[in-house]
Parts: sequence; C-alpha cells; structure tokens
Amino acid sequence: MSEKKSIVHCAANKQNTTVRDEKEKKQIKRRLSVIEGQIRGVQKMVDDDRYCEELLTQLSAADHAIKSLAYIILNRHLHSCVVENIEAGNHQVIDEIVDLFKKFTR
Repeated sequence: MSEKKSIVHCAANKQNTTVRDEKEKKQIKRRLSVIEGQIRGVQKMVDDDRYCEELLTQLSAADHAIKSLAYIILNRHLHSCVVENIEAGNHQVIDEIVDLFKKFTR
C-alpha cells in the first residue's frame, strides 16, 4: 500500500472497530479472493491426486499470500489505530501489540 494512505478510523472500545474506506476494503477483499482461489486449487489438487511437491508448492504460495496480507493490515494498524490510541492516552494498546507480535512469531 505505497499509494496514498486510506482513511482509517479506529475505536478501541468494547466493540473494537476499524472503519476503512471503500478503496482499502476492495484491496483487502481482492487479496482474500486470491487466497480463497489458491485454497480451492489445493482442494482440487487433492481430488486429482496431484504429486505432494505440487501441493506443497501451492500451500507455500497461499501461506505467503496470507502472511503478506497480514503484514499489510498490521502495518496499517500500527500507523493508524495504535498511533490514535497512544495519542488519546490509551497506552494499553501496547499490550495489544505485544500480543500480536507473539501471534506472528509462533
């Protein structure tokens, strides 16, 4: 997302919401559709008794696509939601970030 930054409004409350503009939603949904297609492709490969190496290659591509999308969302989160919360005096968001990094390093 090196283009012009989308408007993101975060609310760290009981409902923890992030309001994204339509452009950002469209980009995320496009990537999710690609990932979904990759997973469906793996399912078909299993049905077609494809060779293990081919399955693993496709699974690796899907894994990379998921991690890439997660990185984009995490990057956006750090630069918008986390900054907003810290500026508003909500330093508990730092614990949230620490927990997120724990999930990414598993």
